Amino acid sequence: MEARKKVRKAIFPAAGLGTRFLPATKASPKEMLPLVDKPMIQYVVEEAVAAGIEHVIIITGRGKRAIEDHFDKNVELECYLAEKGKTSTLRTVEDIANMVSFVYVRQKEPLGLGHAVLCARDVIGDEPFAVMLGDDIIDAKVPALSQMLKVYEKYSGSVLALQEVPEDKIHLYGVIKGEAVEKDIYRISEMVEKPPRGQAPSNLAIIGRYVLTPKVFEFLEKQERGVGGEIQLTNALERLAREEPVYGYTFEGKRYDAGSKIGFLEATVELGLKNPELGPLFKAYLKDLDLQAF
Repeated sequence: MEARKKVRKAIFPAAGLGTRFLPATKASPKEMLPLVDKPMIQYVVEEAVAAGIEHVIIITGRGKRAIEDHFDKNVELECYLAEKGKTSTLRTVEDIANMVSFVYVRQKEPLGLGHAVLCARDVIGDEPFAVMLGDDIIDAKVPALSQMLKVYEKYSGSVLALQEVPEDKIHLYGVIKGEAVEKDIYRISEMVEKPPRGQAPSNLAIIGRYVLTPKVFEFLEKQERGVGGEIQLTNALERLAREEPVYGYTFEGKRYDAGSKIGFLEATVELGLKNPELGPLFKAYLKDLDLQAF
């Protein structure tokens, strides 16, 4: 019956060092890098709220205070905006702090995604929950997490977001082997974290959205450290799949790997073009840009 409880909580692992974006992330968390006009993590929090999530648990680490400050009230700023009559901007700032309930848990050592999830065990309790990676930005008409929750409700089991990945990049992901149960939905039988080139069981990679039953904590707690001394979530999920159904779902929408520099640039350009205020001006600029000059 646990799998049929409403999913009310989402874990956001955000304790990583952001080394791929150095030196920009030396003093600022990667999750706070701006995509057009807001930090990248805000896009994913907004997706969670749109999907009905009531409590966001952010796993933080050293130097991540800016994330807490961003989602908190700023009385001085709000008073300033009110005095200047900037009501639209004031409303935007207030909405950030009021969109959802936030809890912050410190991950004292960067021991991997599985360990980050395990850090939230006491806050999650015996409820099913979501895990959302703040640098996986998904632009979709229906929020990707909302799509996954429908699968979860139908099949009463954990659901992992999947994406088809080219063969030359599949070794960078956790990859599934599974049997299709209906269009875009697979019953997972095997998972491999970053398989060697040419040895992946499929071209379906696990990306940064999960809906999980609390039983996964039992396996994370016993999970031995793997490569790099980290506790891998994929390994615990594979063990979970041996005891209860775990499904994969290829969602509808465009995913940007904003945790890589090229993915961040792609997201900036395409989301900038979609921005109602900036899009037309940005499009005109790009149209007149002489690419041969670069």
